[in-house]
Amino acid sequence: MEGGTFAKGWSSLTPRSVVATAALAGLAGGTLTLLARGALTLDLGVGRRVRPLGPLSIQIAAPRDVVFEVVSAPYLERAPRALKSKLKVIERGTDMVLAAHFTPLSRFVTTTLETVRFEPPSRVHFRLVRGPVPHVAEEFVLHETRAGTRFEYQGELGTDLWAVGGWWGDRVAAKWEAVVEESLATIKAEAERRARSR
Repeated sequence: MEGGTFAKGWSSLTPRSVVATAALAGLAGGTLTLLARGALTLDLGVGRRVRPLGPLSIQIAAPRDVVFEVVSAPYLERAPRALKSKLKVIERGTDMVLAAHFTPLSRFVTTTLETVRFEPPSRVHFRLVRGPVPHVAEEFVLHETRAGTRFEYQGELGTDLWAVGGWWGDRVAAKWEAVVEESLATIKAEAERRARSR
């Protein structure tokens, strides 16, 4: 009986409904890919959930002004050749830039567009303009210590559409924090190298 019902259900599918179902599945997959690449931002303002990013903290054996210089130079000056594939400054002011960040994922590169605002020598603020989620706000805070600089990172990431958005936000946040951790390790190594050379 169940087999008959199953067969009857399949027999009621028309070519048009099969095509429509396939089109919807393709649209959903394409939308997810565009979101992951940062080419599409869904900012609906409905069912917004905000979750923390970090906090992360590291100790750097370099003066605070050196650490700040390492963080700000690729934005406020010319980006080193090694960063060309990761960063492109679109618009540059004296204390704020609009920058595109490129993050390689398994099959493609995610592009985020962010404003970056500088408060020398202690803070750098990031705010998402376009990316895989509708809201990200972050900051780097640099504290002078006897051993050099304590570097703190914290932020928040927001998604829409309640639980569905929360699921997506958890995945984006995990990758986002991993990228920040890599950046902190790079900043630490370069700041300590510069401090030693001085």
